[in-house]
Amino acid sequence: MTTPALLPLSGRRIPTLSPGAASFPHHRATLRLSEKFILLLILSAFITLCFGAFFFLPDNSKHKRFDLGLEDVLIPHIEAPKGAKHPGGQVVIHGQGDHDEHRHREEEESLRDKIRADHERALQEAKEKLSKSRDELRAEIQTEKSKVLEDLKKEGPKPLPPVPMPKVVGVNDGDPGEPDIKEKRDKIREMMKHAWDSYRQYGWGHNELKPLAKKGHSTNIFGNSQMGATIVDALDSLYMMGLHDEFKDGQEWIEQNLDFSVNAEVSVFEVNIRFIGGLLAAYYLSGQEVFKVKAVQLAEKLLPAFNTPTGIPWAMVNLKSGVGRNWGWASAGSSILAEFGTLHMEFVHLTYLTGNPAYYQKVMHIRKLLAKMDRPNGLYPNYLNPRTGRWGQHHTSVGGLGDSFYEYLLKAWLMSDKTDTEARKTYDDAIEAIERHLIRKSNGGLTFIGEWKNGHLERKMGHLTCFAGGMFALGADGSPDDKAGHYLQLGAEIAHTCHESYDRTVLKLGPEAFKFDSGLEAVAVRQNEKYYILRPEVIETYWYMWRFTHDPKYRQWGWEAAQAIDKYCRVSGGFSGVKDVYSSNPTYDDVQQSFFLAETLKYLYLLFSSDDLMPLESWVFNTEAHPLPVLHLANLTLPGSQGQR
Repeated sequence: MTTPALLPLSGRRIPTLSPGAASFPHHRATLRLSEKFILLLILSAFITLCFGAFFFLPDNSKHKRFDLGLEDVLIPHIEAPKGAKHPGGQVVIHGQGDHDEHRHREEEESLRDKIRADHERALQEAKEKLSKSRDELRAEIQTEKSKVLEDLKKEGPKPLPPVPMPKVVGVNDGDPGEPDIKEKRDKIREMMKHAWDSYRQYGWGHNELKPLAKKGHSTNIFGNSQMGATIVDALDSLYMMGLHDEFKDGQEWIEQNLDFSVNAEVSVFEVNIRFIGGLLAAYYLSGQEVFKVKAVQLAEKLLPAFNTPTGIPWAMVNLKSGVGRNWGWASAGSSILAEFGTLHMEFVHLTYLTGNPAYYQKVMHIRKLLAKMDRPNGLYPNYLNPRTGRWGQHHTSVGGLGDSFYEYLLKAWLMSDKTDTEARKTYDDAIEAIERHLIRKSNGGLTFIGEWKNGHLERKMGHLTCFAGGMFALGADGSPDDKAGHYLQLGAEIAHTCHESYDRTVLKLGPEAFKFDSGLEAVAVRQNEKYYILRPEVIETYWYMWRFTHDPKYRQWGWEAAQAIDKYCRVSGGFSGVKDVYSSNPTYDDVQQSFFLAETLKYLYLLFSSDDLMPLESWVFNTEAHPLPVLHLANLTLPGSQGQR
């Protein structure tokens, strides 16, 4: 038998004992379920008595009980006499006063009889319950619980309003033409199949896979739940690669098993970009309604995270209780820029698909709040306190903690069919400040993006920061002051630097972070920065640079990375990260990250495909590489928006 839910009594929650305990304890805090049930019945009978007593009082002609105009609520089945005002008013048909008063008394008497009968019935039911054994009461409670659950299942999710499907183009094929490039693309598909099949065999339903231990794996970003993160994250990659049987397996699991009513504390950011982004992309690619429905169900579970004094969401939320909090390590209880700033794309699509303005309003509120705040040197610090609305420590980064905030400003503009000019202006201003304060050239001529910490530039760049090369290239067209060529060049320089971070290792795979001082350039110094966990950011930049320049070196660099991953990260049970890219005998971390299937392999596949697969005029990729279609909103106003977008 499942343990019944805790029942509230006098504003407190009374815990239940285990079903096997032998006797009733006397202490209030350890009341058994049957006792609570009886107490509630007696309480309800008492309330019924009190309510009934109100009507048993002697009639007083000076104090009419129905002069408040509430009779339609209390006794809706009684109609006012024809030609009369509401009870308590004057009767206007002459000669009917006595008749109406008599009828009124009869109705009151009838109501008293009904309440008296209900009262008697409630007392009788309470007596019957008291005469039943503990096991009988438990069985009744379980039956009632099961009935409620069945009724809820029958109700099902609310139907979503019909909205026009955005025009989707280039969702499959993308044959590159050249046989050698096609061969490389086929190899990437084979790597995807190995990663998926291994997960399917050893970790199915778990969030991720431990490919050496050959069992499921999960991290604290998903709480203690088994929500199949790898399945949701991989769906659109499978679809693009033409692995439709695998896609169908994933869809079936989602239809039958993906449940968000779990008692799990999850990262709002990670669940948004992986789950909501992944489900929306799968919906737009395949047209299967289940993905849209699941995305909306999950989004509703994330909304309580925004219940803060400022509207800046908590980093984590419990999917069942809706209680939110921030990471303990984040500057004095702050929320993180890259987390609360990486919701816009998905939430705008949620409003588009549901007609519910809440999603759009919440992300626009964040943007408006940030616009009002002072920014040191024009830079956005990585930490913001959701209670006070003040910045935390002044640390600015285009890598971890900050990265995708800037990406989503640019992509909000692109996704709006370039009509969200506010987002574009905010992006341009932010990039100008980043160029002025964070971007430098090393002694060896490598362009890098450092990190600003309390007025000092740290000459260190993270693997995560390497996505920025692709971002600069993507944002080149439309940049102010005819600087398109400048930003395309800047993207190329970042791509070159990040390639060097790969090339200067033994495994030809990039470290987590690398320095540019003390004569060392583009190499990791600390042991805890020498690992590679199957990250996609460098390959992501190669792909964007390929799309905008068609310089063959980007395909060459991508192929070098693919070969290194296949050689050093592939194991019999999937793919694993490695702990030291400078060691010829690396040890594995034994984790196949879900983003390896969502991003790394997808970007490699796109790199060796033709440009008509997922054309950038029609699709914008979220920060987890999930493609969402451009919304042509010229003739459409999103609910809650000011005027036309």
